[in-house]
Amino acid sequence: MHAALRRLCTLLFLLLGLGLPADGRAAEAPPAAAKVVALRLDGVIGPATSDFVSRGLARARSENARLVVIEMDTPGGLDASMRVIIREILASPIPIATYVSPGGARAASAGTYILYASHIAAMAPATNLGAATPVAIGAPGSGKPPAEDDDPATTQPGKDGDSAGKAAAPKPRRGDAMMAKIENDAAAYLRSLAQLRGRDADFAERAVREAASLSADEALKGGVIDVVASDLKDLLARIDGRTVKLDSGNVVQLATAGAEVERIVPDWRNRVLSILSNPQLALVLMMIGIYGLFFEFTSPGFGVPGVAGLICLLVALYAFQLLPVNWAGVALIAIGATLMLAEAFLPSFGALGVGGIVAFVVGGLFLMDTEAPGFGIPLPFIIGLALVSAALILGVGSLAARTRKRVVVSGREALVGSLGTVTVVSGDGSWAQVQGESWRVTAPDPLAPGDRVRVVGISGLTLHVERLAPTHSAIERSSR
Repeated sequence: MHAALRRLCTLLFLLLGLGLPADGRAAEAPPAAAKVVALRLDGVIGPATSDFVSRGLARARSENARLVVIEMDTPGGLDASMRVIIREILASPIPIATYVSPGGARAASAGTYILYASHIAAMAPATNLGAATPVAIGAPGSGKPPAEDDDPATTQPGKDGDSAGKAAAPKPRRGDAMMAKIENDAAAYLRSLAQLRGRDADFAERAVREAASLSADEALKGGVIDVVASDLKDLLARIDGRTVKLDSGNVVQLATAGAEVERIVPDWRNRVLSILSNPQLALVLMMIGIYGLFFEFTSPGFGVPGVAGLICLLVALYAFQLLPVNWAGVALIAIGATLMLAEAFLPSFGALGVGGIVAFVVGGLFLMDTEAPGFGIPLPFIIGLALVSAALILGVGSLAARTRKRVVVSGREALVGSLGTVTVVSGDGSWAQVQGESWRVTAPDPLAPGDRVRVVGISGLTLHVERLAPTHSAIERSSR
């Protein structure tokens, strides 16, 4: 009994010994490879871009990624979409690196803000950032260099022509008060992001107020970015081991060398949103919707113009709510289209048509509340669309007018003037074959079977006819 118990204990010790390494500690499973999610942003930053970034960050959180890299090449975009992306970055529990790439790319305007907000800012060689001055439609002097006499430091000569006159009084800042507010707000916003990440705040101020820009090497030397890397693999190797403090207060040490990279590209939903975010397409869809509904109301029963017009109008309104539109501009465009349609049917001698074109062009100029790259509507496009619309409406109106003057060729009215042959003459009345149908007929002269008649009028279901002069063949047949 004791011998069997000893053998059992020996066997248990052997099994435990096989499961322990040489140093006596339990074996640990190898750590899982770090995962990095890369999001690619190309082109103008708009509603589709912010939606793509939000969904990409959510996916990275669900997959427990160690780092999210936003590869960016953008000329700027909408302020609202940019702020959505920055809020997502600031609230992210995962470190985010924004990387301006490839060579020749830029992070201008809104891209500069996103770069400053990221935990790690990186650029590829031959890239640039900056030019973050906000623009808005109708800004006086926007896009024009300041005049020489706008400098308050310039001196004015005295009345006697002495060049050593008193310094001129500071002139008011160019632009209206609203643009000053927008610029000050943008400068404070970018400066706060610079202070949050410990980056150069002086350049942030100049990027907004002076539209200053920097190359990749200059940005690295000036403390605007953290690293210059030739590609994504080089970036992950350079930032490996860095310590990043998240906005939640957690400190994360990056382990990115040799990490698995998962690239996320925009899906069909983001691509559709990107297409709908084009203001020119939204304007065209709105015009198609208005014209389609008009033709359906004027010619009911066909169905296709009404259905297509309703769909296009709803899609256009959805696109407008994605964009920073001025709804007064939308109303002017709708009024202009209505006036041009009315010109085709009302005798206004061109007044409605000209007024409609003017309202359409003015509405197109007022449509967008921003001059952000990619969201403006060129004036030639607006004028061309107005002229094409006017030509289309005038063409349809003239075609309708010519059609109204034509003789009716179908229905009861088309029977007048038709020829027929008398088939039956009896006490109940006479019948004739007209246009392939048998009709009751009456005539001032007696009729006989075989007589040729012409319809001169209609009373209910009875045709009034006149007998035609008999032909030579009919006379010969009657003589036989």
